[in-house]
Amino acid sequence: MASPAAFTLETKALGVVLGGRPVLEGINFYWDGATRIAVLGANGAGKTVLLRALHGLVEPTTGSILWNGSPDRAPPQAMVFQRPVLLRRSAAANVEYALAVGGVARAERRTRARAALAGVGLADIAGRPARVMSGGEQQRVALARAWATEPRVLFLDEPTSSLDPAAASEVERVMGGIHGAGTALLFSTHHLGFARRAADEVLFIHAGRVTERTPADRFFDAPRSAQAAQFLEGELP
Repeated sequence: MASPAAFTLETKALGVVLGGRPVLEGINFYWDGATRIAVLGANGAGKTVLLRALHGLVEPTTGSILWNGSPDRAPPQAMVFQRPVLLRRSAAANVEYALAVGGVARAERRTRARAALAGVGLADIAGRPARVMSGGEQQRVALARAWATEPRVLFLDEPTSSLDPAAASEVERVMGGIHGAGTALLFSTHHLGFARRAADEVLFIHAGRVTERTPADRFFDAPRSAQAAQFLEGELP
């Protein structure tokens, strides 16, 4: 897959209120996709809502989200959710369906789907029903489905949640391949070892606000904010 053009993403005083409760407040964030960013924070900090807002699934209550300086210039993007929703079809058919929805010509769908499934290590079982696969295999089908659409940006919400170490390692390997092929990655996780290995930077959120953004190694070795230090020590809920 060819490397897409560069982009910029900027949020200005981004806020989201859901059910009458502020979930995100005053988020100011700039990213050009050059670094892989892990969004960390305690449960309920707002990690998932931030990813959904950036991907356009949650409407900001205040502030703005600008892609390439405009709210209307978002690059091709995709999102992989914590619990992937797969169709009652084969792994290959799941990927091909996403391509069909995206307007890809029928002649291209099979080739692109097979290439994506090979990229995530599932070529040999592409014909197996997706819903009978293991949790790790299902997550890789979801990754293949997203990757096949050739996004410039890929958001991942807890991509290794509930996976055993071997399956999580496979997902981590796949993410490295996707990034290496030119797709920018921004992901949330509660697995600190995974974040340390897979991210270049950490965006730490506490109670809906960004309290720290720093290189990953520096974050884990010497967090700047008291909240981040407490989080790493396991003192935050």
